[in-house]
Amino acid sequence: MSRIGKKPVEIPKNVKALLDSNKITIEGPKGKLSMKIHYRLTAEIKDDKLIITRKTNSKLDRSLHGLSRTLVANMVKGVTDGYQKELEIHGVGFKAQVQGKQLNMQLGFSHPINYEIEEGITIETPKPTSIIVKGIDKAKVGDVAAGIRGFYKPEPYKGKGIRYKGEYVRRKAGKAVA
Repeated sequence: MSRIGKKPVEIPKNVKALLDSNKITIEGPKGKLSMKIHYRLTAEIKDDKLIITRKTNSKLDRSLHGLSRTLVANMVKGVTDGYQKELEIHGVGFKAQVQGKQLNMQLGFSHPINYEIEEGITIETPKPTSIIVKGIDKAKVGDVAAGIRGFYKPEPYKGKGIRYKGEYVRRKAGKAVA
């Protein structure tokens, strides 16, 4: 049996969990998230714990069991604490700032890049070289952060670009040194 799938999801006191056939809705202080689980799985709430069980022991059911439990646990954590990703901008003259519902980035191109901020996501720029992406949906926060990073991935020769905070970029020697 799946080790992760067997563990029940603890539901804190300030969070409401609702089950409607195969749709799980989690509502907390930061917002509301819902997800449909696979029809081969069942969910039930007992004593402030959400338990997901599978009907058979097939390979598909075993793989969906742990995945569904983890997604529900991420939803509970998202509506209580939220998620955030921090990005750093490296490069001379590279900067970012939030203007209304857009993130405006100057990344050394001939034009500024305007990134439209999605609903459910907040972006902060405490410093011109720092971007913080926040939200309650873990997948959406990661997707937005990866999209911003994709505008100018860190390159190995000078180290310029947008990287996650703490990300290590392996540097290479240029052709003059080699």
